[in-house]
Amino acid sequence: MIVDALSMALVGAMIPGEPPQGMVHIPGGEFAMGSIDSLARRDEQPVHRVRVDPFWMDATEVTNAQFAAFVAATGYKTVAERPVDWTALSTQCPPGTPKPPDEMLVPGSLVFSPTEGPVNLRDYSQWWRWTPGACWNHPQGPESNIEGKDQYPVSHIAYEDAETYSRWAGKRLPPDAEGEFAARGGLAGARNVWGDQPVDATRANTWQGDFPYRNSGEDRFARAAPVKSYPPNGYGLYDMAGNVWEWTSDLYRPDTYATRVADVGADGATGVAINPRGPSTAHDPNTPLATDVRTHRGGSFLCSDSYCASYRPSARMAAPTDTALEHLGFRCVKDVEPAAARPATP
Repeated sequence: MIVDALSMALVGAMIPGEPPQGMVHIPGGEFAMGSIDSLARRDEQPVHRVRVDPFWMDATEVTNAQFAAFVAATGYKTVAERPVDWTALSTQCPPGTPKPPDEMLVPGSLVFSPTEGPVNLRDYSQWWRWTPGACWNHPQGPESNIEGKDQYPVSHIAYEDAETYSRWAGKRLPPDAEGEFAARGGLAGARNVWGDQPVDATRANTWQGDFPYRNSGEDRFARAAPVKSYPPNGYGLYDMAGNVWEWTSDLYRPDTYATRVADVGADGATGVAINPRGPSTAHDPNTPLATDVRTHRGGSFLCSDSYCASYRPSARMAAPTDTALEHLGFRCVKDVEPAAARPATP
């Protein structure tokens, strides 16, 4: 494990005044983005040099209490609380896909449902159940609620929901580069947000046991956990690994890093990408007809080495922006200086 000494020094010496409430200062700096370790996927490669400017980041995932305040102030209805628009949804389906029964085109979301035993881990339909009435304040369906769970991360959040909240709060969603830099917490090249030690029940809310049918619950939580249930990383950020996935602002393509290196020479020898943003168009082989696919980071309570290992800081997943899931939430960031003053490369 190597500590980025410059970044850690900046944490204590260069904080520009008092942080906005609930946020911590991320010092900015240069780092190697991506991974080539044994758990890395192809879309985490090639590893390349990136520099990000300082920014503020929410210390925790946005909580139920925070989102409830937003809803009370604005009357906002999340995507999961609206009837399904089959005309829009059909554009993501293969031609000729029949329209589902009207009783299925009702407000709802996807809820995790453990299987009875081992299943094909490539078929995620085995453990996700479309549940009418499931949404941010009814996370397992209409009979459930969030009473006593103010400090749990809000979930069943689609991209539009996260973006609308962030604007209301005077913030924004982080791009991939800021998300990974912050998750690393000043540890250069470490496999996990806490270093190179393997994940265990004391470090993050992940899956222990045999996914998706047996969770031993060693970390005390079968699903989401209250924020701050586990130690923070080096920047004072909680749950940057596990708990719920967090939306970023970047469109997704599996070749984003390769294209970036080709365009700006950020391969560690010839250049550095500065404040990079995602590609201008999206493509995900898993949802090839969807044109608005965004990344999310951090993993969730369903992640394990045997399934996805996406609690690692370099890992990223993606989904169409109208996706809402029981393990998908967000956190926000805020510029230290005006965005217009920040140089950027693709």
